[in-house]
Amino acid sequence: MLIIPAIDIKNGKCVRLIQGDPDRETIYSNDPVAMARHFESAGARLIHVVDLDGAFEGHPVNQDTVLEIAANISIPIEIGGGIRNAESLQRYIESGIKRVILGTVVLEDEFSQLVSRYRESIIVGIDAKDSMVATHGWKKVSSVHAVDFIKELQKKGITEIIFTDISTDGMLTGPNYASLEHILAEVEGISLIASGGVSSIDDLTRLSEISRPGLRGCIVGKAIYDGRVDLHTALELFQ
Repeated sequence: MLIIPAIDIKNGKCVRLIQGDPDRETIYSNDPVAMARHFESAGARLIHVVDLDGAFEGHPVNQDTVLEIAANISIPIEIGGGIRNAESLQRYIESGIKRVILGTVVLEDEFSQLVSRYRESIIVGIDAKDSMVATHGWKKVSSVHAVDFIKELQKKGITEIIFTDISTDGMLTGPNYASLEHILAEVEGISLIASGGVSSIDDLTRLSEISRPGLRGCIVGKAIYDGRVDLHTALELFQ
């Protein structure tokens, strides 16, 4: 199971939010690039980066910082947040970032065109509240059920999903194991990355023991920053 440390960028700083609320913010570093180097030195194989300002404003805001991170480490990053058109997506790809996370735009007509052009680089991030898909920086909850949505995405050629349970994100209460099990049971052949709620090595152990195939990895954020999960230890145990 891939352990993927997270860097969320807001106003150029490395922060964590509780349940995606911009008013419930903790700043952990003024230097996201240094944080990425630290994660790389600990042994991470992939870093999850989110442009939070981009997610809220609907277009990339911290793109220069993201590209600086990518240029200063040798391991790949994946980037999400405000990428809602071909221009934003293409700039990241042309800069060498091959894992681009799309969220809100997935529910729009333009998504099919993006998939046809950039399928190999697209990962879909599904954020859900009570199993319903949320968009626009988690501000809007749709009437689309996450499992049904993943099945439709799979038909379009999407093979990898990052699934975030909003109720657990930043809460350090443990992932929503039931939701993950349900997705893996209902959607065969999908590669799933879990996000939200990890608070301890025990949580990672329980994730690694999920009986259904398809759980590729887990994104860990606040638990690393708060010292509840030692990244080097987690990488040695599960990666």
